[in-house]
Amino acid sequence: MSTTHAQKAPTRFIRPDILSRISGLDLVARSVVEGFIAGLHRSPYKGFSVDFMEYRPYIPGDDLMHVDWKAFARTDRLFVKEFEDETNTHMQLLVDVSRSMGYKSGTKPESPTKFEYAMYLAAAMAYLVVRQRDAVGLTLFDSTVVKRVPAKSTKGHLVSVLREMENVSLGGESAMGKPLHELAERHRRRGFAVIISDFLDDVDAIIDGLKHFRFRGHDVMLFQILDPAELDFSFTDLTEFEDLESGERLIVDAAAARTEYMENLRRFQETLRRESASIGIEYTVLSTQQPLDFALFNYLGARSRRRV
Repeated sequence: MSTTHAQKAPTRFIRPDILSRISGLDLVARSVVEGFIAGLHRSPYKGFSVDFMEYRPYIPGDDLMHVDWKAFARTDRLFVKEFEDETNTHMQLLVDVSRSMGYKSGTKPESPTKFEYAMYLAAAMAYLVVRQRDAVGLTLFDSTVVKRVPAKSTKGHLVSVLREMENVSLGGESAMGKPLHELAERHRRRGFAVIISDFLDDVDAIIDGLKHFRFRGHDVMLFQILDPAELDFSFTDLTEFEDLESGERLIVDAAAARTEYMENLRRFQETLRRESASIGIEYTVLSTQQPLDFALFNYLGARSRRRV
């Protein structure tokens, strides 16, 4: 009974509603990533090397730090973990902190806002990147660059990145074009840029900024974070909507507006998907109710396809 519990325990922390009960992004990140890796190790998917590539017999002179002592206890033989060569990948996490990210439709306290979900995802990715011995940096933006932390690969730096995430508060209005162009100019070294946002902005301005990143030689991955109500417009009565950025209020017959809303969302996402694909950018839509392992799996897949 205790063994079964131990096997199932890690993956439960991947659920967003459970993450809201954990104090501190460092614990959130560790819980998500360790649960995710445990799930990978139990899965049939062997194409994603998170820690090491393979074992080989110990040869005198090998670093004892790489000896798997658990394997030695089981087999009475010395094996060494054969690590991948350091890729020296530099990842920049670009996280939208505009006021629209503060939305959530759920009434339960543990239901995350888009902003909270984005922070869970960014923290988990930062933890995973440093675990892979790559460098991670953080940029927080709304209509301007709010905070920028250069990329490093040390565990001490990871603590600093997570602390910045914990201390940030929602900013101003969305206007992604300007900060994207600014950041593309700043990041001279080729790397991997992961942009986490609801992307509720002018799609042409977004694409123009993304093209600047690709022109600079960066690999780019987009995670669009949306609330379930934004994805299915599950409103039925006369509903008062408030723009979180402008404060404007509007009373709408939700049932009558649903068809037009869903069509506009479909066209927006199709444009962003098509234009991103045309310049080699991967685009993933995530609901704030969706477990984070889906995003991490997509990231590892993109990384394995594009070595920087």
